[in-house]
Amino acid sequence: MTSKNDLSLDRVYQAAFALKDVARMTDLIYSPHFSGKNQVYFKTENLQVTGSFKLRGAYYKISTLSEKEKEAGIVACSAGNHAQGVSLAAERMGIKATICMPDGAPISKVEATKSYGAKVKLVKGTYDDAYTYAKKLCDEEHATFIHPFDDPDVIAGQGTIGLEILEQLENVDAIVVPIGGGGLIAGLAYAVKSLKPDIKIYGVQAREAASMADSLKYDEQITLLTVNTFADGIAVKHPGDLTFELIKEYVDEVFTVSEDEIAAAILALIEKQKIIAEGAGAVSVAAMMFDKIPLEGKNVVCLVSGGNIDVNILSRVITRGLVTSGRNSTLQIALEDKPGQLVDVSSIIAGCGANVIGVHYGHSDPNTAVTSCVLTLEIETRDFEQLGEIRKTLTEKGFKLV
Repeated sequence: MTSKNDLSLDRVYQAAFALKDVARMTDLIYSPHFSGKNQVYFKTENLQVTGSFKLRGAYYKISTLSEKEKEAGIVACSAGNHAQGVSLAAERMGIKATICMPDGAPISKVEATKSYGAKVKLVKGTYDDAYTYAKKLCDEEHATFIHPFDDPDVIAGQGTIGLEILEQLENVDAIVVPIGGGGLIAGLAYAVKSLKPDIKIYGVQAREAASMADSLKYDEQITLLTVNTFADGIAVKHPGDLTFELIKEYVDEVFTVSEDEIAAAILALIEKQKIIAEGAGAVSVAAMMFDKIPLEGKNVVCLVSGGNIDVNILSRVITRGLVTSGRNSTLQIALEDKPGQLVDVSSIIAGCGANVIGVHYGHSDPNTAVTSCVLTLEIETRDFEQLGEIRKTLTEKGFKLV
């Protein structure tokens, strides 16, 4: 049974040495676009080999195995990013690897995992179901289980990110970190607080998968009945035992963000910073964008933990982000069915500087006048202020908004 005493700063430095030829020191980028109340920097682990920070912990853990353990092979469970890290590490070291993934994992992550040579087993359900199956497989095959977060070596590997941030930005005031099972923030917080205890460490979870936030609130580990977030990399029902203890001691506060806020953050990162982030990787940015972090005038690092987002999901997320930020809206207008109405409505919208991208005309319900109809318009707008201006102008011109 491991405890938080199994983790040491020496172990984190050993991990950094083991990773020097495998994991790259990802860029720390200052962002004038996201800076306002604070000076905001992005630690771009989405640009890591395999597209995620997970390579660090997986590779270091596997590098510590004995020759006998390596020969017997390894098993892991993952929604995708840990899978790719384990698979790449196994390929580099010539070890047989089986990865159990939930059957709902993005196809891009499944295919990427296979491309590194690992055998992939899709398990019906969530990450936790894949975990149960993977542990059973370990017992049957006498293989070593590579836990995605609740392991001191894995945590030490993730902690190397903290060492890099301290090296890259001398006057850091706070670091904002995504949380799923907690391995990333546990390792980073431990490393950073051990060297500079005054630096604030804030965690962020998806509101629909807030197992760690709830556990901290009640001071006991909570198991969620369901998780329902497109941020699949942090969709964990039950936090780790070791990570829970470390987070209680080293993390200052944990916040949650909604699905719409995550989508808006992904869209903003693409447009303003030219960064592709997956849902799990963008929660830290969402927390800053929507003023969850109680700081002002500070140097804040947001960890963009991964960029492995399926293109089909990305398309839907962009649409959701446009709606959330007031850039894409739907208006329904009750009209009298006579010529010229559409021209008048279009002229008003164009005059306000917006663009009509979809039109649907339909007869109204039986309770309204026979000569009435409903016009549904999908429009592109600058923001909610411009949308409000359009609604106000239409009303002033005598049109009835449904």
